Amino acid sequence: MQDNSRRILTNQTGPHRDLLKRVVRALEHPLRKPVAEHNLAAFREAQQWLARQDRPLILDAGCGVGLSTRALARRFPDRAVIGIDRSANRLSRRHGDLPDNVLLVRADLVDFWRLALDAGWGPQRHYLLYPNPYPKAAHLKQRWHGHPVFPALLALSGRLELRSNWRLYLEEFALAAARAGSGTAEVQPFVPQDEYLTPFERKYHQSGQALWRLVLDLPRRARYDER
Repeated sequence: MQDNSRRILTNQTGPHRDLLKRVVRALEHPLRKPVAEHNLAAFREAQQWLARQDRPLILDAGCGVGLSTRALARRFPDRAVIGIDRSANRLSRRHGDLPDNVLLVRADLVDFWRLALDAGWGPQRHYLLYPNPYPKAAHLKQRWHGHPVFPALLALSGRLELRSNWRLYLEEFALAAARAGSGTAEVQPFVPQDEYLTPFERKYHQSGQALWRLVLDLPRRARYDER
């Protein structure tokens, strides 16, 4: 039995006309928004946990209920895997015990990424799996590549992998990363070969939707305004 999931509906026919303008603005005017206290406290706890792990880091950004975080921990048992999501409700859902190399953190990614960068974190791998596409043209600034935090995300370095059922999202991300001086990569079709990393991946694939993947090997930068 196939799942039934909605396809992306958008009023864009190609990359947003203001995309590169927003990237340049983010590069020239780094985000200075104060970090919320609860995000700082969550990051400090994560930092202490990571220090005890003493192994390479994988970040699962926007991990939802944490199924992808668990799957990544099984796939990479010699890595420390941190899943971050802003929803306490999603993170509290029971999906079995967490492996020893997993930590789930409730925090806003805008603050968490900046704190991680300032603390000198350099994840070996970084996943953005099926982010909210915000498909209306008016919502470009809510997509990660249109958000002021985008340069900080790129500056964290490592192998950044995005997956989506909306190819245009990944195409825009690739254009934005290239404009920011973070290298080039092509969007590739993606077919899950073993376990699904997220419930969305399962739902979209079993509904017959095409899935897409973008992988960027990002250079390490000391600051997110360093170009």
